[in-house]
Amino acid sequence: MIEDDSTRCSVLLIDDESFAQDIIAHGLKGCAGHQLMYESSPARAVEVAREIDATVVLVDLRMPGGLDGFDVIAALRAHPATHDVPVILLSSEDDPDIKAKAFAVGASDYMVKWPDPRELVARVRHHSGACIARRERDQAFASLRRSQEQLAASQSALQQAQKMEAIGQLTGGVAHDFNNVLQIIGGNLQLLKLVGGLSDAARGRVEMALSGVERGAKLASHLLAFARRQPLQSVVIDPGHLLRELDDMARRVLDAGTRVHTEISSDLGSTMIDPNQLNNVLLNLVINARDAMPGGGTLTIRAANVGPGDALPPEVESGNYVMLEIADTGRGMPPEVLRRAFEPFFTTKPTGQGTGLGLSMAYGFVKQSGGEIVLRSEAGRGSSVCIFLPRSSSAAPVQVEPEPHLPLAGGLETLLVVEDEDDVRSSTSGILSALGYRVLEAEDAAQAAAIVESGRHIDLVFTDVIMPGAVSSLQLRDIVRHHLPECQILYTSGYAEGVLAHEGKVDASVHLLQKPYHPDALSARIRHLLRRARRAAGKPSTPAHFGLM
Repeated sequence: MIEDDSTRCSVLLIDDESFAQDIIAHGLKGCAGHQLMYESSPARAVEVAREIDATVVLVDLRMPGGLDGFDVIAALRAHPATHDVPVILLSSEDDPDIKAKAFAVGASDYMVKWPDPRELVARVRHHSGACIARRERDQAFASLRRSQEQLAASQSALQQAQKMEAIGQLTGGVAHDFNNVLQIIGGNLQLLKLVGGLSDAARGRVEMALSGVERGAKLASHLLAFARRQPLQSVVIDPGHLLRELDDMARRVLDAGTRVHTEISSDLGSTMIDPNQLNNVLLNLVINARDAMPGGGTLTIRAANVGPGDALPPEVESGNYVMLEIADTGRGMPPEVLRRAFEPFFTTKPTGQGTGLGLSMAYGFVKQSGGEIVLRSEAGRGSSVCIFLPRSSSAAPVQVEPEPHLPLAGGLETLLVVEDEDDVRSSTSGILSALGYRVLEAEDAAQAAAIVESGRHIDLVFTDVIMPGAVSSLQLRDIVRHHLPECQILYTSGYAEGVLAHEGKVDASVHLLQKPYHPDALSARIRHLLRRARRAAGKPSTPAHFGLM
């Protein structure tokens, strides 16, 4: 071990006499592999010791120019880079007082000129070896601390991910059941309006209750977004178009003291995502930025392509992304708030001014879309939210023809309503019957399959996605296509599951109406699908039967 350490000795001799180098060099011949550096200026002791990474310094006591060995030792000990380098003081005097002062100012050893080569080698090896061992120990401890910090960070990230996943499972299940409850309440209230005969006072009460249903539906939608269970209807879009519209909106709604800076790369790629949900997320982020800058500031909207060659945050795996950023120069967040920012219902806003669901909704939506969301913030220095969405290989964005918004309308066609919740099925069937449709009912997919296989004519099947029983809604779809190829299928769900494959992303061939649905939306979707089916079959469209509210 000593021999190994000796090969790494880096010896610095500080002496104004040039012959001293020859003496020390001769004496260290027995110290194999050592490096000897000579410096005549005591003022450069610290500088040279750092340059050669000295493991031991030999310094003469008496030197001209105002500095002596004591001053050199004190300077070496005072500098952080050399404070632990062993220093051997060389003196022609074997004086106890000099020795005592030398050790008092920080000398590691003391030798009388000129020592026997064996003594010189032994002391240089000893002190160099101790220095090297101490440095290796410090490096090992530093490496251990870094490993412990990384482990702690990883454990913290894992615990946070597990906590978010557990909260997501809980909120997703609650939101699913909540949506069914809202559908029952809203459906029956709407049915009361359709049937008519309500007094003005009663009608006002019904409208008030329906407003509460809408608020509950929005809350459930946010919870499902956080839980990554909302049904997403993803298409390939140009996110730059969406951000330019966001810029226009932000300039209209932000205070006069707030500047808007938008930077969108000219070669910005496309991404496959639900444009309506993405728009909601970006709007929420802009509103958060506005609220964080009550006295004005700068809102930055930025979009760019990033790839494996770019410096990605540690949370983001290597890949090709479209990065969307919303940043502000507002109040920022302290660490304890930043850690909980994505948790549902966590908010720092006063009661009644925020639900705490904006960032949690953004988190769940981006994760469900296959992307990553990174929040950076410091108290007093603003916040930045970066959304990394997988870049699509499709160069041109896909344009989706919007479905027309029609007033509440019915028809004379035959519809099959498939729903395992009795109250939901009853209220939905009541609404469709009031609109003039002939309505058949089934409490599960197996019962619906039996009706379809019986040979009855059915124009459209309106079915829940999640149902108990041996026959799934996917299997029901196949049965309908086999027996009634012209029959349309409209799904409904408050939860991304079943036919909604790919982590809740709805296949382009799936027509979905999310619970809780409004009669206007239900009637419009049904009329749209029925008209499309008749056009595809070359038949004239049947006139819609308009209902009265």
